Amino acid sequence: MEKIRIGHLSTFYHTALVLMAREETAGELGVPVEWRLFGTGPAIVKAFEKGELDLAYIGLPPAIIGIDKGVDIVCIAGGHIEGTVLSAKNHYRGSPEVPDLGEILRQFTGMSIGVPGNGSIHDVILREYLEKSGLEKDIEVANFAWSDILLEAVVKDKVAAAVGTPALAVSVNRYAGGKILYPPSQLWPYNPSYGILAARDFLVSEKETAEKFLILHEEASSFLRSNAPEAARLISGYVGFVDEEFVLDTLKVSPKYCSMITAEYVASTMEFVKALRRLGYITREMSEGEIFDFALIRAIHPEPAHYEQGLCYS
Repeated sequence: MEKIRIGHLSTFYHTALVLMAREETAGELGVPVEWRLFGTGPAIVKAFEKGELDLAYIGLPPAIIGIDKGVDIVCIAGGHIEGTVLSAKNHYRGSPEVPDLGEILRQFTGMSIGVPGNGSIHDVILREYLEKSGLEKDIEVANFAWSDILLEAVVKDKVAAAVGTPALAVSVNRYAGGKILYPPSQLWPYNPSYGILAARDFLVSEKETAEKFLILHEEASSFLRSNAPEAARLISGYVGFVDEEFVLDTLKVSPKYCSMITAEYVASTMEFVKALRRLGYITREMSEGEIFDFALIRAIHPEPAHYEQGLCYS
């Protein structure tokens, strides 16, 4: 093949930025890489639908919505769990002062909570909890195409709170005098904040290239876990507009990185299928086989998963 086309988000804890920063990535894959930046997961799914991508980093709910619509994609590896965070300015109450999420959300009655694109993992989690708390008619969900626009909305009080990535939470803390209101580990445990999605025809025709990529993805995941400060330096240097401390703080918010697709990862994803059907995002139930292909990652990563290992700082 002439090149491999990989879609990614601006999220600092995805291995995409590590692999993009390493000059040897293309050589190790044996093919040039075209990295394409997107604002949200749903936008990545649209690119898959148009045949513009081979692989991508994406939360599982947008992928499920795409599969329901006939987009021929499949999850071939994990990446990170529990990457959705509720944050707001300091004057709002949160955990552990207020341990109940429904009570925390009730503070925003009559207000708006900002979240990335409609159908993103963050959007689905927020809407699910608003419905469970009976607040879906009392709190407006405001969707944003890019996280930096959402951050500005928090700073200018256009929205009262934000639900999004750890990087967004760190930005709210740094630039809006904010804080995390509820631990990401409790906001839908084991939620598949991102995995590696592949076009099925690419997986069939370029299996060896896909396998090489997953090996690099696992190595980069290990690097994030085993030497977080060095990873923060590499990512900060590559991005250019964020400092090492910001990246390291982002990694610390939800330090659960691995390429394996675990039983918990799958079970959480299948709970999303139920929620997506209930909320009207998809039209039918799905089986694991429609969403996952475990073959390559189980061959590459036969040992137990590392999500709970945490970060090493030396």
